Amino acid sequence: MRKFFSVIGIFTLAIVSFIYTNKTIEVAKQFDNVMTTINEISSDYYVDPIDGMIIDDVNFIPGISGHEVNCDKSYKSMRKYGGFNRNLLEYNEIKPKNKLEDNLDKYIISGNKNKSMVSLIFIVEDSNNIDKILSILENKNIKANFFIDGAWLEKNNELLSGIVSKGHGIGNLSYNRNYQNSSFAWMDTIIKRLSHEKYGFCYSEEDNSDNLKLCAMNNNFTIKPSIIVKNYPLKEIKKSITNGSIISIPINKNVEQELSAVISYINSRGLEIVTLKELLKETI
Repeated sequence: MRKFFSVIGIFTLAIVSFIYTNKTIEVAKQFDNVMTTINEISSDYYVDPIDGMIIDDVNFIPGISGHEVNCDKSYKSMRKYGGFNRNLLEYNEIKPKNKLEDNLDKYIISGNKNKSMVSLIFIVEDSNNIDKILSILENKNIKANFFIDGAWLEKNNELLSGIVSKGHGIGNLSYNRNYQNSSFAWMDTIIKRLSHEKYGFCYSEEDNSDNLKLCAMNNNFTIKPSIIVKNYPLKEIKKSITNGSIISIPINKNVEQELSAVISYINSRGLEIVTLKELLKETI
């Protein structure tokens, strides 16, 4: 019995010693010059999140995460380095309210205006040949989005794989933009499997609550573009482009002729052309 209590006593002493040592280390850390400096400057690096915007109950613009300094992680990194270094600050992400993933039931009408980015959507229907568009984008090192019709997909399975491999985004037009068509789910499965994405994209130029609900049920964001090009892309884009613009472009001769000039103009405005996934991402 004495031996038992002796073991218990030693065990208790070890725990108390461990707790005391940890508290001592923690107290010492707070007086360390590196930790003191981190605590002093941490507020300078705090960035408020920008909450997602719900407009007229059915439209949505994604927010942007903020961040705050993680003092403990920053301290550990700097102790390994051997002193204070601003480049070694570690951060905690602060998620915005009204997150994108919680708003599948709304139309995405723009990227966040605080990001100097825009996104191009090419509408690919049954008889479209997109080789020239792809060539221009490759020469300009631009990643865009191709929203494809079911009839086109049936004839161009291999080409679709090539588009994805080049880093472009793929959206789903179903058949003739009718998401009630039973083949919508088949297309959705193919696109997500090829893209390795959890979420997909539907498309709408006008409100259609039935399509919106169906797309949301299948984990698709419904894009309602802020600029819809009809005939002359350069003229129409110049008139309306701004940070966050989602630009819908048909495939035709005018577009093929003007696309290089369109890309150069957008870049001259200090705007980066990115995929929808990048545009809508809730980080800078």
